[in-house]
Amino acid sequence: MTAVTEAPPGLSLVFGVGDLLCALPLREVVETIRPLPVQPLAGTADVLLGVSVIRGLAVPVVDTARLLGAAAERPSRFVTTRTGSGPLAYATGPVRGVLPVEPDADRPPPPMLAASATRIVAAVGVLDARPLLFLSSEWPLEGAARGEWPLTSTSASTSASTSTNTNTNTNTEHDEWPVDDGT
Repeated sequence: MTAVTEAPPGLSLVFGVGDLLCALPLREVVETIRPLPVQPLAGTADVLLGVSVIRGLAVPVVDTARLLGAAAERPSRFVTTRTGSGPLAYATGPVRGVLPVEPDADRPPPPMLAASATRIVAAVGVLDARPLLFLSSEWPLEGAARGEWPLTSTSASTSASTSTNTNTNTNTEHDEWPVDDGT
C-alpha cells in the first residue's frame, strides 16, 4: 500500500456502480477498502447508508447506486474521498483501476440530466464505448458548515454533529491514508 498525498493531474479512479461506470479524480481519493460495517442513522437522507468507522473516524457512507438511480447492489468496495468537511465514503461496485481519464472542461453534463444528478455528476465522458460519469466528491457536503452531517434531517444532524465532535483521535491524518488497489 502506498500513501496518496499528491496525484498527477489527469488520473481518475474508475469503478462500477451497477451497470454504470464512474470516475473520481485521483487527487480526491484517499483509499479504496472492502466494505466495513455501517451504522444506519434515523432521519437521514435515503442516499446515506449511515456511518462507518474508518481509520478511527466516523465517516458518512453514501449509497452511490441510489444516488445515481442505478440498480441496487451489495457494495464490493468503499471509496473514501477527501472533502472540505472531512472524509466521505462511497459504497461502490468493483474498482477498475486508476486510468488516465479526466472530464473535458468544455463538455459539461448534458442538460437533460436531472438537477440532482448535476450536483454529483461533474461531466459525462466515454470509456470502452460506455458512458463514464465523472463524480464530484464535494456534492454531498456542498454548503455544509464544518462539523455538520449534510445528508441528515435537522434533528439527526444535531446528534450526529455532536457525536463527531467527541472524536479525540488526533493521530489520524487523512492525507496519509493508504490507497488499497485491491490486490
